[in-house]
Amino acid sequence: MILIYSHKITPRVRYIFKHIVIRILLMPVSFTNKVEEFVAHSGPKISYTKTPLGNEFFIKCNDLLFEEGVNDLEINISTWGNIPCFFATNAKSSIPYDIFAASFYLISRYEEYLPHVKDKHGRFTAEQSLAFKKGFLEKPVVDIWALKFLEIFKEQFPKYKFKQREYRFISTIDIDNAFAYKHKSFVRNIGGYLNDVFKFRLLNVINRLAVNLNFKSDPYHTFSSILKLKKTYQIQTIFFFLVGDYTTFDTNVSVSKSKYRLLIKEMVDYAHVGLHPSYFSMKNGALIKKEKERLENITNTPIKNSRQHYLRFSLPETYQLLIDLEIEEDYSMGYASNVGFRAGTCTPFYFYDLDFEIQTPLKIYPFVLMDTTLNDYMKLTPKQSLGKIRDLKNEVKAVNGTFITLFHNETLSDYLRWKGWKNLYESMIKIAIS
Repeated sequence: MILIYSHKITPRVRYIFKHIVIRILLMPVSFTNKVEEFVAHSGPKISYTKTPLGNEFFIKCNDLLFEEGVNDLEINISTWGNIPCFFATNAKSSIPYDIFAASFYLISRYEEYLPHVKDKHGRFTAEQSLAFKKGFLEKPVVDIWALKFLEIFKEQFPKYKFKQREYRFISTIDIDNAFAYKHKSFVRNIGGYLNDVFKFRLLNVINRLAVNLNFKSDPYHTFSSILKLKKTYQIQTIFFFLVGDYTTFDTNVSVSKSKYRLLIKEMVDYAHVGLHPSYFSMKNGALIKKEKERLENITNTPIKNSRQHYLRFSLPETYQLLIDLEIEEDYSMGYASNVGFRAGTCTPFYFYDLDFEIQTPLKIYPFVLMDTTLNDYMKLTPKQSLGKIRDLKNEVKAVNGTFITLFHNETLSDYLRWKGWKNLYESMIKIAIS
């Protein structure tokens, strides 16, 4: 047992030490604010305070973990080796930065509570983040810091038996549109035909007609291919189904359609299924509740996983709503416009609510990359995308983290804007598991 001493054991101190020492480094910890107990402890120990008590492993603390609420902090970035870091300590400290305060700043999404300009979908953008501005968005710095800390800690406690966690890969699939043309209402089909004709998209008209007359299969119905790859490569796969009512941004097939309900039921038999709360659900608990119950009535199982449609969430409101509805895992933590590590980590973590200063039971699974980011935002080719995927996977593998990807069933369609992207998903899997 590693004993942590601090002059004040705050919820923030407990939270971030547990995340780094227990979840990343797999070492058990206990806490004390009693000097005598700390001095008497014969095993590995760390003091986290302003001045060292003796010759122990000492980390000079920043004030952040002893404050409440949020303040506009001045953050100066420098490097630890070749890794960006902040909250520098002094010569007496065993490590040159307070990585615990810095990690808390990133993982709690502290900066998202501060005033900021939202994008057209009401989202905090990557461009406003510290990680983007300082050029470390594509590095899981929290995990890297933790391992650098461990190296120095091992030198002082060489007899302690250290464990090493295993790298994991999770493939997640968002179902925004289960079908391109099939099972849409008469009004939507007629509207689709007229829109394609008006915009002279004659090939779309032909394809739409061929699908509706059963001459061709629906291009977005790629689920058998996804399940086949899941079985072939033995990977964990989660499907997030959009079951909200039709809006400008929620264009999936209606859940009143039996074919859509049957598809969801089939997926439950082969993979995990989660909720994809609709566009306007970000601050609407009643709407999320309605959609959650709708999906549970189809699956006949409790829904515990969730990812917001369009990645629209607001901190802490959206997560507070999910907690109230007994959602246990959220997969929304990532950016639409950029790949990388929004919370600075590739390790799932519990949401810390800065409004109430508590660790909540909601576990956040940060994803690293999304197919539409590569195609629509970054304008990469499939080949260029594979290079970016490989780089990000290598970053995660280097720290034995969890590599989570976000794809859509449409990506495998080889249709419209996804022409030429059909094989990217399998190629990504091969990279992820290598």
